[in-house]
Amino acid sequence: MKKKLFTLAGLLLCLSLQAQYYSFPKSVKEDKEKIMSEEYWKIWNPQVQLQIDNDIEKNRKADGVISLVDFLPGSEVEIEQVSHDFIFGAHIFNFNQLGKTEYNEKYKSLYGTLFNSATIAFYWKTFEMQQNRPRFKEEYWDKEKYWNNVAEPKREPHWRRPATDPVVEFCESKGIRLHGHTLIWGNRKWQNPNWLINNMPNEEKAEMDKLIVEYGNLENYLDSEKYTEEYKQMTASRLEQMFPVFSKELKRLFKKRIVEVADYYGDRIHSWDIVNESATDHERGLLIPGSALAKSHYGIMPGDYTYEAFKVATEVFPENVKLNINDYNLSQAYTDQAKDLMARGCKVDIMGSQMHLFNPQQCLDIAAGKEIQTPTHIWDWAKRLGEAGLPIHLSEITITAPGNDTYGRKIQAIITQNLYRLWFSLEPMMGITWWNVVDDCGAPGEPSVSGIFTREMVAKPAYYALDNLINNEWKTRITAKPDKDGRIQFRGFKGNYRITWKDKNGNKQTKEYYLK
Repeated sequence: MKKKLFTLAGLLLCLSLQAQYYSFPKSVKEDKEKIMSEEYWKIWNPQVQLQIDNDIEKNRKADGVISLVDFLPGSEVEIEQVSHDFIFGAHIFNFNQLGKTEYNEKYKSLYGTLFNSATIAFYWKTFEMQQNRPRFKEEYWDKEKYWNNVAEPKREPHWRRPATDPVVEFCESKGIRLHGHTLIWGNRKWQNPNWLINNMPNEEKAEMDKLIVEYGNLENYLDSEKYTEEYKQMTASRLEQMFPVFSKELKRLFKKRIVEVADYYGDRIHSWDIVNESATDHERGLLIPGSALAKSHYGIMPGDYTYEAFKVATEVFPENVKLNINDYNLSQAYTDQAKDLMARGCKVDIMGSQMHLFNPQQCLDIAAGKEIQTPTHIWDWAKRLGEAGLPIHLSEITITAPGNDTYGRKIQAIITQNLYRLWFSLEPMMGITWWNVVDDCGAPGEPSVSGIFTREMVAKPAYYALDNLINNEWKTRITAKPDKDGRIQFRGFKGNYRITWKDKNGNKQTKEYYLK
């Protein structure tokens, strides 16, 4: 049996193959050509790497048996993996927005080749800029021609927020998984439409204005409202008494949003982040069952909004659609929140976790051997979240290239290589989703050097690291001879396979095989 083998030095080989494009700058001394410090490799030592290898073998592979009836004795059978069960995703927020057709085509070619899943933007603020006018359908300003002629794309209100139908149709044409992000979130800057507050009666709005120093929105870059001291002293029940009409209207509008999207797409979108980043409210005891309003750390939200959202989603989405909760807060409170929701009858299928190294200094510190995103740290939070008994989706990850020079890009690639290997090895992990694929295409405040491609769609070393893992090291390709009964036993990565062999007449035959 012959099998392609890829060693732990796969990334270094990958980088060496690209050396003509990514050579070290002259300023880097010869004794630092290892890129990462000795302290870094003490953390990511051979024992850690061996454990990762063993866990990948145990958690990501399965034993398969192929039985052939009509086969040519003594001939070889090719067993080739064509797709992964594991999710390797990225968001697709820059669909047709990169300014040149050649850039857009290269961007779109990644979906179905490197990435088998796409996260689609459903942020409420930009999805429904005008009340009762959701942006499902493509309009003139969503077309590639429009974006190819925009001088400052980041100033456009729908930058990184394409109309959803064209993106859904594109992903379907590629046969990849579709993930919607996000239905409910308390964030004022990115999520809640400015028009929500206008659904208050005039007298209630006048009272609200007395309690708010400044409303949060994208224009002032506030995630939440700035409140008066009087508001800070009020209980949620007191606010309910002050705003009885708005309390009911807020609940109605949040429910309407979920129902509207579920009715429109049904099971065409395979999974959704139903609620984003609400664990902090749960941790602080701000989500009170039966309450009409929640005094969220973002500001006023519908009462017990995470539970209410999942309750509605459980009722209106088809059974085969996965309902996710998503958060950056990976404390025990998040695990407890997921368990509480399920105990109260909500369908929660997947826990999303985030990991953003937004600050380039963090990656320099990692390279220097500081204890940031170490194996121990990752094993700890994975064990903690695993207590909920749910698959984990690493739903948003960012790894920056400090300095955006050759040296910094190689740091990004090595961090990416080791983190992906570790994440892939974790038993409850079902997928990993890279956030900003292209440099300088993130949201305001996000780093401009966290892509795996430059702004001109030139691949960076981190791309080659990922491609080597996903399409080489973690793809099973075997050539074997069946026994006298036509059986072949093998062990491979879980997913779909193409089996090719010769029948008794020497004719080529193929069939599909699913290894689970």
